[in-house]
Amino acid sequence: MQTFLDDVQRIVDASDDQYEITQRVAERLSALLDSGYRLPAELTRPSPDHHVNYPLHIAPSWCVAVVVWAPGQRTPVHGHETWGVVGIYAGAERELRYAKPTGPGPLTPLGEQVFLRGEVTVCCTTDDDVHAVEAESDEPTIGIHVYGADIGTIERRRYDPETGSVEWFVGGWHTP
Repeated sequence: MQTFLDDVQRIVDASDDQYEITQRVAERLSALLDSGYRLPAELTRPSPDHHVNYPLHIAPSWCVAVVVWAPGQRTPVHGHETWGVVGIYAGAERELRYAKPTGPGPLTPLGEQVFLRGEVTVCCTTDDDVHAVEAESDEPTIGIHVYGADIGTIERRRYDPETGSVEWFVGGWHTP
């Protein structure tokens, strides 16, 4: 894990281009997942009530989170306000994407995709950042997420897909 963290720090230090950063971080996250890396057991436990965000590493300008969903749990439609890369460590994740709204009205669905164990995706850039995520398997879904900010403390948007109305929230961190 330390090599992965050092690599991400070098990538973030070398560029301000979120597209270059996410591409390079995605390559490193894919290599981490392929390496047989094992998360500490306490960071793989779901909550019966809601998905949980466990901090794995928090740097001044980026972080790594372990996000865990029990089977069937789903996030609200939300944004991140930063770039992000997700690798599926266990289970399967269904992502439902929406067009980033430019005015009032219902959100426009853009489609959905299921990501399986070992797959990596750029979940967000600042211009493409509206989605909901659902656990899609009979086992907990666990993702390793790398974001361009401390995702547990920044203000983010939650959307009502029917009306497009926005509510600001801070996701926070959970304790294993």
